[in-house]
Amino acid sequence: MSAATNRTAGLLIPLASMPSTDSWGIGEIGDLLPMASWLDRAGLRVLQLLPINEIAPGQTSPYSAISGMAIDPIYISLRDVRDFTAPGGESRLDLGDQVALRAAREKRRVDFATVRRVKEQALRLAFSYFWDVEWIRGTARAGSFAAFCSWEEWWLADYALYRALRERFDGHSWTGWDEPLRVRNAEALEHAREELSTEILFYQYLQWLADEQWQDARERIRPVALFGDFPFMVGADSADVWAHQHLFRFDATVGVPPDAFSASGQDWGLPVYRWDVMEREDYAWLRQRVRRSARLFDGYRIDHLVGFYRTYSRTAGETEGRFDPAEEPAQLELGERLMAIFKSSGSRIIAEDLGVVPDFVRASLDRMEIPGYRVLRWERHWDAPGQPFKDPAGYPVLSVATTGTHDTDTLTTWWRTAPEDERRAFLALPQFAAWSAQGEPAEMPWSDSLRDRALQALYEAPSELLLLPIQDVFGWEDRINVPATVSDENWTWRLPWPVDALDREPQARERCQVLRRLAENSGRHPR
Repeated sequence: MSAATNRTAGLLIPLASMPSTDSWGIGEIGDLLPMASWLDRAGLRVLQLLPINEIAPGQTSPYSAISGMAIDPIYISLRDVRDFTAPGGESRLDLGDQVALRAAREKRRVDFATVRRVKEQALRLAFSYFWDVEWIRGTARAGSFAAFCSWEEWWLADYALYRALRERFDGHSWTGWDEPLRVRNAEALEHAREELSTEILFYQYLQWLADEQWQDARERIRPVALFGDFPFMVGADSADVWAHQHLFRFDATVGVPPDAFSASGQDWGLPVYRWDVMEREDYAWLRQRVRRSARLFDGYRIDHLVGFYRTYSRTAGETEGRFDPAEEPAQLELGERLMAIFKSSGSRIIAEDLGVVPDFVRASLDRMEIPGYRVLRWERHWDAPGQPFKDPAGYPVLSVATTGTHDTDTLTTWWRTAPEDERRAFLALPQFAAWSAQGEPAEMPWSDSLRDRALQALYEAPSELLLLPIQDVFGWEDRINVPATVSDENWTWRLPWPVDALDREPQARERCQVLRRLAENSGRHPR
């Protein structure tokens, strides 16, 4: 995409956070349509999601995936599944599930546990109907399903077998399965496929439903483009790691080294890539992940970009870790080889290059024309006296301008908690000259007008893409996630209104008009 002729703007909203009136207490694939309709009227051309990969029961983080390929069935819109609606829909659920579903819809936050449990029961009812009415009769829909299974076999076969086995072993990790299945003995796998054939078909059926709904929604939301998120890793307990054990080290875990945010660094508990083995296989599994992302999204963010140049890990019991590769020339060679694989998909890619990122990595991204992030509150001349903020008017064209990410404080919270010298430096930007004379920054609350001037400064930045967390557009303090924290608040935030009711909400209508005006005046949307 040519940044000079097509600067665009979009919003970051997790799919789970955007339920409609008819969805089941969580944003669903069908809810992309009313959300995108509002974005279109607001002059926005990109909807950035967090990962939609399937996560394990009991988890809420979209980065705790048990598959790097599968769409989480929790996002299937059952109102659009004829195998569920034809025989009676929600009335077929038992009374307890109907009551639980009603409560989940009314909650302020996403109740993942309840929604997942009730939706699975509903999906099993739908599959039973499909089996009786379509599958055993060999109908046209059965043929369409079979064609999907054949086309997607390259990832779907291992995934569905893994899910069926995981269910058989009461949800336990594959590392605790019987040894022949754990080590993928060919005879044991074939026996499992025969024994669990119906259950395997069920999990394939769910992915077929999700894929049909996804492709339909992706087409219907145009001209809004759908952006995804490409997680750096998948969990150790995942279909991918079980199927490709030779590609990973299990004696060490991935993380990041100590930095300004953590004196001890971070340990994510994820297995470590064996880059040497992946190279010998021409990075086949990574190419598969890239291929899958290209099918689902118009573009996507590469999470933890620096990890693809140099992966930091610690072996068990050690406090200090090491990079792989160890030396800069090898890091550069690896990173650029992997970036070429990402670019080969044809999707638009952007790089999450935040945190401690070496200069040679940023230079590499520039050479390969992959835009990195420019976060307004962090873009400062750190070596200059007073550490003044960088004027967004000077951001490079090849960049993604933003106010924050799903992991950061909202803009409103940042201002409320920022020290006076930071506020003063921020108001020294030319875009805020009118506020600089109004009083001491320490006494100045974050206002709607100040918020919108910050948004305008980013809209006018040369950056080819502007991505704003929806919280910062409205001035809310609600966070999506607090890193390194496990709580009922993390990842469960929902919009305060159903997405199909945004046109009836005065605040949402006002924001829509303001964003449209900003887009038109800054050249980020044609009049």
